[in-house]
Amino acid sequence: MTNVLILALDAAEYRPHLEKSLGPDCSVAAAISVEQARNLSPSVDVILGQPDLVAEFLVDGANVSWVQSTWAGITPLLELGRRDYILTGVKDTFGPQISEYVFAYLLAREVKLLERLGRQAHKHWWQEPSDTLEGKTLGVMGCGSIGQHVAQTGRHFGMKTVGLSRSGGGVDGFETVYALEAISHFLALPDYLVCALPETPETKGLLGQNEFTLMKRGCYLVNVGRGSLVDEKALIGALEEGRLAGASLDVFCEEPLPEGDALWHAENALVTAHIAARSRPADIAAIFLANFECFRRGTTMNYLIDFDRGY
Repeated sequence: MTNVLILALDAAEYRPHLEKSLGPDCSVAAAISVEQARNLSPSVDVILGQPDLVAEFLVDGANVSWVQSTWAGITPLLELGRRDYILTGVKDTFGPQISEYVFAYLLAREVKLLERLGRQAHKHWWQEPSDTLEGKTLGVMGCGSIGQHVAQTGRHFGMKTVGLSRSGGGVDGFETVYALEAISHFLALPDYLVCALPETPETKGLLGQNEFTLMKRGCYLVNVGRGSLVDEKALIGALEEGRLAGASLDVFCEEPLPEGDALWHAENALVTAHIAARSRPADIAAIFLANFECFRRGTTMNYLIDFDRGY
């Protein structure tokens, strides 16, 4: 008997997807808290869960063979320090959602949507023409499945696409990909810069005061990756000084963003509450079930996490 634990705030939404597909040789328990999980499942072989709760569940040394994350970000599990289990992540599912988020803001800026709403409120017939994304350069930091989808969407709008990755190797959807060592060359190019990097020791604080000075003046920043990528104090300075035209921010060093944080009122900053993409149970369950078959057969699983690289 394989004991499967679903540990997530929306565990009840996952359970039907698993129970109808796993065989009679599997037991499935669902919990929305660590305390509930420990009461339900004293013995666990496999966990499908959100990393923060799973890390808390594992902190006391509970044995588990495999963990399937429900999130793209697995930082809490990396910080736990344990490596005595298989960890698989989530890919090829968030790209469409995040692309929609990114291009909602890019298009809103090009058509001057916020300005037009302001004029409408004052019954001002404002005939300033819209601009266009066509011909502008889209820079994407992170060339994984999310970054590739963002780049491909940009190309549909006639944008030039450049990427930044650890290796700088060629990736579909990008005209050029720069390695991290060439970040200064990369940052000088984009009119729009989208951050979609995972959190690793290499990416923490990657965009600081020096990097903002290297960017094309008037660049617009969208961060949908990890808050730790950006030095937030330096970002506020770049916005206030006009080096950046603006920023759409969905991730932060501290979440929820504290009420007193200066980013709430930073010049031309738009703040959202880490909602650019949701882990939809049907999508994540499909990834889990495909991996469960590999787990049973002892074959290579999809989206294996390398604990050393952090992704």
